[in-house]
Amino acid sequence: MNQSKIKFLWVLLIFAAGVLVLTGCMISKPEPGEVFSCTKDSDVTKTIAPEASLENFSCVIKKWDGADTLHFNVAVKNISNEDQRFKVNIFLANGKAVGGLLPRKTKKGLIKPGQVAKFTYPVKGMNGAPGKIDLFIKTMSK
Repeated sequence: MNQSKIKFLWVLLIFAAGVLVLTGCMISKPEPGEVFSCTKDSDVTKTIAPEASLENFSCVIKKWDGADTLHFNVAVKNISNEDQRFKVNIFLANGKAVGGLLPRKTKKGLIKPGQVAKFTYPVKGMNGAPGKIDLFIKTMSK
């Protein structure tokens, strides 16, 4: 290889590295407290019981255990004619998972027909948007 080709390759390499650095700076990370869409709709696999309707599924970065942590906001509506309790499971592509019961405790009763139950699930060790998500909402036996 002659000297001019080597110089051209170095200039091209430096230019490409500069472009990569600039595009990396332009990717916006969600601000703490700002509610955002967790991922593209095509990256969410939803399996929802016929008695439930997903009213809200969003993400927010909030302080939890002393660090900025990803939280899933989930709201489920009971569209059946009976009181219900739902089990929510959220599985992420990186192997993490969160979930729980709606309502968490049954002391005040189950979710009445037409009512919406909400809960926020923190994901320890994550401070950014997740990749692919599997969301399951099932009914619990009474």
